[in-house]
Amino acid sequence: MSFSRTLPRLTVFAAMALVSIAAAGAARAQSATEIQLSYKDKKFDPAEISAPANTPIVIKLKNLDSKAMEFESKTLKVEKVVAGSSDATINVRAQKAGRYEFFDEYNEKVARGALVVK
Repeated sequence: MSFSRTLPRLTVFAAMALVSIAAAGAARAQSATEIQLSYKDKKFDPAEISAPANTPIVIKLKNLDSKAMEFESKTLKVEKVVAGSSDATINVRAQKAGRYEFFDEYNEKVARGALVVK
């Protein structure tokens, strides 16, 4: 088979592979569970959130206070500083069933919450 015949076939296969990769990525993004969470006066609302097991989680956090806070969870292995009066997206890997604590690093004793994975 000559190069001139092989090149168009390779181009088609490469295009098909890119489409498959993009579709797989979109499917994974769509399968994530999105959770809305807000933070005000050293409290998370709601204080307990839930998600299905073995599914990626996206936490959309609104910091309604004027001061920065730091969302942290040692068990989820995430931490993110969120400026005052701003929003943040926190991506959490799929988790096994269980209870995962989180807190504001700057107010750890009072600003606590939990993610319950079922």
